[in-house]
Amino acid sequence: MTNLVEVAGLCKRYDSFTLDHIDLTVPEGQIVGLIGENGAGKTTTIKSILGVVRPDGGTIRLMGKPSGDKGALEKVGVVFEDSYFNGVLTPSQIDRILQGIRPDWDSVKFRRDCEAFGLDHRKKIKDFSRGMRMKLSLATALASHPRLLVMDEATSGLDPVVRGEILDIFLEFIQDEGCGILLSSHITTDLERVADQIAYIHRGRLLFQRDKDELLQETAIVRAPEALLSRLPEELVMVRKTGGSGGSAALVRDPGTVRRLLPDAVIDRTSIDEMMQFYGGRDAE
Repeated sequence: MTNLVEVAGLCKRYDSFTLDHIDLTVPEGQIVGLIGENGAGKTTTIKSILGVVRPDGGTIRLMGKPSGDKGALEKVGVVFEDSYFNGVLTPSQIDRILQGIRPDWDSVKFRRDCEAFGLDHRKKIKDFSRGMRMKLSLATALASHPRLLVMDEATSGLDPVVRGEILDIFLEFIQDEGCGILLSSHITTDLERVADQIAYIHRGRLLFQRDKDELLQETAIVRAPEALLSRLPEELVMVRKTGGSGGSAALVRDPGTVRRLLPDAVIDRTSIDEMMQFYGGRDAE
C-alpha cells in the first residue's frame, strides 16, 4: 500500500508548545481521522504537511515527493473550517477566477458538483448557509482532481443532515483507491462512521495511529473499586481515572484477558470520544 503522506519525526517548537516527533501516514484508499484536544497540535501538523508552517525537525513527503514539491501540492485539495472566499463572489465568479489560476481546474466538474450540492451559481457566498459554504469549499477542492484531501474541522458546526451528506462525499471520493483523506475533527461520531484509521495527538505527541475497528474492538473501559483495578498488570492499563466513593475506571487493552482477570468488574465497550475523555488533561501511562 502506497502512502500519500509520510511524516517522520516532525517537530515544531513554540514558546509555550512543542510538537514532539510526530510520525503519521495517510495510505491510498483510506481516511485517516486526526483527533486531539484543542491545542494538541493537529492544526500545526496539518499546516506543516501543507508547507504553511516550517518544521524545526523531521521529514514530510507527499506522494513520494518532499512536502514543498509543487507538483505534489497541486494534487492536494484543502478544506478548512469555513469558506476562504470573499463573500461578495458567486460560484460562477469563482469558477472564472480559478480557471485563470489553476491549470488543472476542471470547470465542468466544478459546475456539476455545485449543482449536485444544491449551490446556486448566481448566489453570493455571503448569502450561503454554513453548510453551503462548506460544500462550495469541497467542490472547489475536488475540481482540480486531487489525490489527497486535507480537512481541518470540515464538519464542525454543521447540522447532522449536512454532515451526513459531506461524509457520503468523502466515502465516494476514496472509491478511487489512489486517493486518500486526512480528516481532523472533534466530531468523533463522524470519524467512527467513515475513518479507516485514527491518529491521536495529545499534548504535542502522537499517542497512536491505529486501524479504527481494531482500536474499538481491542480496548474497553473497566469500572471497579480501586483495590480491584490494582490487580491488573500495568501492560493492560492505558489510562486510569480515580473516582469518588471507592469507584475507579481504567481504559484497557485486551478486554478478553481483563474479563478473565476481573470477572466481577463492569467492562464496557468504548468509543473514540470516551478515549479522549480518559486521555484529556492527563499524560498517557
